[in-house]
Amino acid sequence: MPPHSPDGGPAPRAATMLDPALVRSAVQGNRAAVAALLRALRPMVFRYCLGRLRTWQNGSSDAEDCAQDVLLAIVRALPDYRLAPDGFAPFVFGIAAHKVSDFHRRRARDRTSPVAEPPAGRAGGSDPTGEEVERSAALDRSAGLLDTLPPRQREILVLRIILGMTAEETAAAVGLGSAGAVRVAQHRALTTLRRCLLADEAAS
Repeated sequence: MPPHSPDGGPAPRAATMLDPALVRSAVQGNRAAVAALLRALRPMVFRYCLGRLRTWQNGSSDAEDCAQDVLLAIVRALPDYRLAPDGFAPFVFGIAAHKVSDFHRRRARDRTSPVAEPPAGRAGGSDPTGEEVERSAALDRSAGLLDTLPPRQREILVLRIILGMTAEETAAAVGLGSAGAVRVAQHRALTTLRRCLLADEAAS
């Protein structure tokens, strides 16, 4: 079964969206190329941020804000980009990883973010049901567990599962030498998460 995006549709083949000629032109300062590059990057940057930030209370709005920060940072960094066009994906995801980490730190400092309105027609008024509270807690625990992984393993899981990138594309994005190394790192990351989840369930 192919990977799927968070909204249920087929996940994009993200790395194939980056045309080397377009990257070169954007780095050289061509405004039309910069605009086209940002249009190509926006869906995968948003899905990456959504995969890292999504929670029951405030997923998509946080991801939109974070994705915008990432794209602005990319625009500012373009004039100083000196790597080959095929190294642009790791460059993009490196910026995205830093921005997500910054967003997590801001979220930890500011717990006053407004809670999203409940969907119209929800039974039981505005108070969440016990099932919804449990789901919220489970999602929060999952997000916290993901952030306990080593950075590269965390990035690999997000790129493979959320963005649906192939092992080869993921290897290029995170700077690993082969698809096999990605698969090994992914297996180790999933094993670690399962172990943590079992320990969490046993403690609760």
